[in-house]
This record gives sequence, structure tokens and C-alpha cells, in this order.
Amino acid sequence: MPTVHLLDYVAGNVRSLVNAIEKVGYTVEWVKSPADVSSAEKLIIPGVGHFGSCLSQLEKAGYIEPIRDHIKAGKPFMGICVGLQTLFDGSEEDVQAKGLGLIHSRLRKFQDTDKSVPHIGWNTANTSRTGQVTDESLYGLRPTSKYYYVHSYAAPYEEGKLEKDGWAVATARYGQEEFVGAVAKDNIFATQFHPEKSGAAGLRVLKAFLDGKRSQKLLERPLAAAAREGLTRRVIACLDVRTNDSGDLVVTKGDQYDVREKEGAGNAVRNLGKPVDMAKKYYEQGADEITFLNITSFRNCPVADTPMLEILRRASETVFVPLTIGGGIRDTVDTDGTSISALDIATMYFKSGADKVSIGSDAVTAAEEYYARGGKLGGKTAIESISAAYGNQAVVISVDPKRVYVSSPDATSHHTIKTRTPGPRGEEYCWYQCTIKGGREGRDFDVRQLVTAVEAMGAGEILLNCIDKDGSNSGFDLELINDVKAAIKIPVIASSGAGHPRHFEEVFAQTRTDAALGAGMFHRGEFTVKQVKDHLEEKGHLVRSFEDNI
Repeated sequence: MPTVHLLDYVAGNVRSLVNAIEKVGYTVEWVKSPADVSSAEKLIIPGVGHFGSCLSQLEKAGYIEPIRDHIKAGKPFMGICVGLQTLFDGSEEDVQAKGLGLIHSRLRKFQDTDKSVPHIGWNTANTSRTGQVTDESLYGLRPTSKYYYVHSYAAPYEEGKLEKDGWAVATARYGQEEFVGAVAKDNIFATQFHPEKSGAAGLRVLKAFLDGKRSQKLLERPLAAAAREGLTRRVIACLDVRTNDSGDLVVTKGDQYDVREKEGAGNAVRNLGKPVDMAKKYYEQGADEITFLNITSFRNCPVADTPMLEILRRASETVFVPLTIGGGIRDTVDTDGTSISALDIATMYFKSGADKVSIGSDAVTAAEEYYARGGKLGGKTAIESISAAYGNQAVVISVDPKRVYVSSPDATSHHTIKTRTPGPRGEEYCWYQCTIKGGREGRDFDVRQLVTAVEAMGAGEILLNCIDKDGSNSGFDLELINDVKAAIKIPVIASSGAGHPRHFEEVFAQTRTDAALGAGMFHRGEFTVKQVKDHLEEKGHLVRSFEDNI
């Protein structure tokens, strides 16, 4: 197979990019030193995280000039995410850092007055302008396809400006802001989105670049209505993974976090299937993301041999959408007595195929300590260390709250809401208590305290569970979701309680949630991810259609 050179400089989940490149018929050779760049025919620079950190690492390692020489020589070059951003003059993210200066514009942070930041999810990369739909495909881009973005900074699009310098531009819209989604000029192609995480649509883009097919005619010109701009409704499938009593790794599902059968099965762990097989099934049904939650630690197992690493490696070979892993992301001591940091563990997960890591109980402890310091950062938490290395979009906080009813707001020091679901004694108010240890231990700490603290520490997303709703199939806790959304600017994933496609429509219609997650209803085969998305589309919501042809 033909080869492509890949430059890895601690860029997060590179394994998925390698898998995607191999999927479209190419092999990867790693650029391990600046001297390797000169021998590269095709060069790809991926990346997640901080603009300044990326440029600094490239500069210190001596890669800047070899990259410039590669581009000047007319050899194919592709940048992905921060790899695209390096082409610009600079960024608000680090005003001191200088980009390659090939595009005379600067990146700005998204405004958070009307939307969540980071921008996480599926959006367009459209070369059409002023309501017209093109019949030309730029490196496999299609106006009806959606691509996976995850970033806080973007290049604002000014019509005609980049085009005057010879750049072809594909754009996306987030809220009221239109920004650059992809650019191409001569031998250069770059995407703000992640093609390796964008399903068949993204694989098509990678293949077109590697095959050198810059422009192709679409088989038919799509209707403007089919090319709607904007962020889609994100539907996530979640797999709770643990070992059963026989030592097998299985997907399970709890009822208020209890995963054991109630009767007729000897109180055994509920076994709903094999993790990798189920992840592939949900990907093929159109899931926009897959989340694996390791709900019990794998005891007496060396960290490097943790079964979740193998699950990620195998899943990322066939699942080309974002993968999140939760459980065990904390400072620990390995079986041989070696101390291993949360950042080291996260790095292992990223190298195995994860795009994001989810932190649960340790986030509560870190938030409690944050307030004990008077709202000051400590600099050493897992949240801070991982977000500093990989960007805040790589850190998800999994919140496990439960309702505590009170007679009035004055009855507690915690933040309360007036609820439409009265308590057992007719109470009209409640607060949401944070729990740790899989919901087994409640803390004198409320959900608002937690989410505002972790946002300050550098978290990029909240996975908002609800113990009261878990396994109920009665719909999401809309009051909880609205309360959390009102408190923070980062995206929120609604979780717990989904039992029917209408519950997804309800949560998107009645809250400002950024995504919604389902588990048991999918595992039991009651509904598919596709049925949920079809229902949302029927109700007028914008969703990503699954594509299977590259």
C-alpha cells in the first residue's frame, strides 16, 4: 500500500487517524525527527489542544522549517484541527505564538453569549455561498454531509478575503458565527474538523486528499434544504462496562446504579453484550459518539494491561466517531508499586483510541478542595493537568447527583430549585446532592458548586446523570438540565432516564442541552439510535444522517 507520513507531537488520539488512513488503503510512516520530513511525499499534521503549545513543540523540535520546505516543494500537505490553525498568522489563544503565516488572518475564541464553548459536535464544511448549493466536491466534501468539530477557537469567515489569496474555503456556522471549516490551495489542504472522527464522510475526505483528487463533480446537485447549516442534535450511546462474576468483560445497565438482576438469575451482573461488538452496532445505527464507562475498577491488573485499553484499540478500528472513556482516571499506584499520574493514564487511553476522558468521583473531591482554597486553582488536579496537555475539550466530568427535597430554600445552604415533582411529604423544593463511589456516598456538596468549579479548573463538557432517573425509562430530568445549563458555558450532555425516542425530542425542545445520551433502551433492543434520530428529524431537529459509502 502507498504511504503517508504522520507527525505526532503528543497530539491526542492519533491511533484513530492511523486506523482511518489504513481503512482508505494507505500505510503510515511516523515522522520521528526533522530529517524525516524531507523524505515524506505526503505529510499530515494532526492535533488537539493549545495553539501556542503546538507551535512551541514544533519549534523546539526543529520541525517548523522542514514543514515550510515540504510545502514550498509542492508536496501534498494536510493539517487537521490545530494542524489547520498553524497555517494562520496567530490566535487569541496565545497572542505571543506565531503561526506559519500562510493564511493572513487570526483565530478568535467563539462568543459564548448565545451558545456553549467549546464547539463540540457535527457541523457542515460547505463550499457553497449565498444560498447556492455547489455541484463540485472539494477533496470529497459534500454540502449535505456533517463533520465532527471540537474546538474553542476558529478563523472567522469574511467572504472573498481568503479567496483573493487563492484559497478555496469551506465554512460552517455555529450560532451567529460563520467560520472556516476547511481550506485548500495548491498542494495544501487543511480541516478544522476531524475527518478520522467523521464517519464515512470523513474517510471520504481523507481518501480524496491521499489520492490527490482535489475536485470532483457530485453525482447530483443536492437541494438547499438538505444542506442545512449549523450544529446537529448529538445522540450518544453509552456502554457501562464491568467484569461479571465469571471474569468476562460485559456491557451492563443499572436501575438507580444497581446492575445486578433482581430475581431469577442468582443476583448476577446483568449481561447485555460484548463492548466492542455493541459499539460497532451503535456506530452503524448512526450514533454520533460512543461512551464507555468502566463502572468497576479492574483490580490487581497492571495499568498498561487494563482491559479498557484493548477495548479502545479494537473499537477504534471500526468505529469512526468520537470515543469517550470513563473510570479510573486518577493518580494511582501500579501493581509493581510505581506511581502513575492521572495524566499518564489519560495519555494511555488517548493513544489507544479515546478522544475524551471522563472523570467522576475525583472531580467532586477536586471541587471540594477548590472551594476550601477560596475558589483558587491548585494546578495539580487531574482536570487541570489533562486539559493543559490536551485541551479542555478532552476532559468530561461525569456528575452523579440525586434529589434532596426540602420544605423551602431557607432549609438548606445549598442551591435549590422549585420543582414540578413534589417530594414524599409534598415538598416543593429540592437541591441536587453530588455523590461519589458510583452513587453510594452522598456529599455535602451540590451540583451547581461542582459544575462551576470544574469549569473553572478546565473541564470542557459535563456528562449530567441523575440517580433518581437512572433506569426509569421515564425521560430526562429536565429541571436538573436547565439548572446546570444556566450555571455554566461549557456543553452539557443529558443522561439518565431515556426510554423512548420522544424523550430525546423533549430534552432538545425543552432544555438547551448540547447532546443527549441513551443506554438501556438501545441495549435491550427496544429502539435503535436510527429510530431516535428519525424521530428528531420528523420533529424538525437537525441531525446527522449515517453514511456508509466512502
